[in-house]
Amino acid sequence: MGVSRRPTPAKTPAEVRRLLSRLETQHPGAETALRYTNPYELLVATILSAQCTDARVNEVTPGLFARYPDPPALAAADVADLEARIQPTGFFRSKARSLIGMAAKVAERHGGTIPGRMEDLVELPGVGRKTANVVLGHALGVPGFPVDRHVLRVANRIGLAAGDDPETVEAQLTAALPPERWTVSSDTLILHGRRICKPRPLCGQCVIRRACAYGRAEWGARPGGPPRRARTTRAASTRGRHRPARGSRRR
Repeated sequence: MGVSRRPTPAKTPAEVRRLLSRLETQHPGAETALRYTNPYELLVATILSAQCTDARVNEVTPGLFARYPDPPALAAADVADLEARIQPTGFFRSKARSLIGMAAKVAERHGGTIPGRMEDLVELPGVGRKTANVVLGHALGVPGFPVDRHVLRVANRIGLAAGDDPETVEAQLTAALPPERWTVSSDTLILHGRRICKPRPLCGQCVIRRACAYGRAEWGARPGGPPRRARTTRAASTRGRHRPARGSRRR
């Protein structure tokens, strides 16, 4: 039996650092869009953000935090009341169970304080590695690299990482970057995926398209030039306009 190999990114670590620096100039001050004032609030907001927009979560959380300001209060929440408050975020029944379970475990095992270690965070109900990395990197000052669908798509397209497993992509990117850049690099890739490198990407607006295999295929080598297909279409239409009609004579 052959030994399975992990996919290898197309870009070298030095190229990854350089390209992410370029992307940071296109998305300066990249940060999570979730609003919070402490680790507890960010953890709750991140759990609610699953299959929901950050804007919708931000509409729900002010009233939620006023009613349940800390883990002990949330652990003792009335389930029907909590479900009603978070219903706009979708999947509210399963999210309510996760929130109450998370808060109860934080209150019982960690004295009501959100733990600052990945191993402890992922043991909490409703908390996976991505959610833990969000809280570590943004609220606790611990290097973390959240990998969501935007990071997976953008990193693979550009060649910064290779693979569809979030943990594998996280390992590749963190190996190429110093820890102090992990969180901002993740935020930058997420913003780039939301604004530019969408499922149907806006390659013409991307500052690194000439270093991206996908961008080169779509836009060619000329910076700012039109897509290859657009050039072909215009050329064809131009030839059609100047071709004499059948049977006509030039005078």
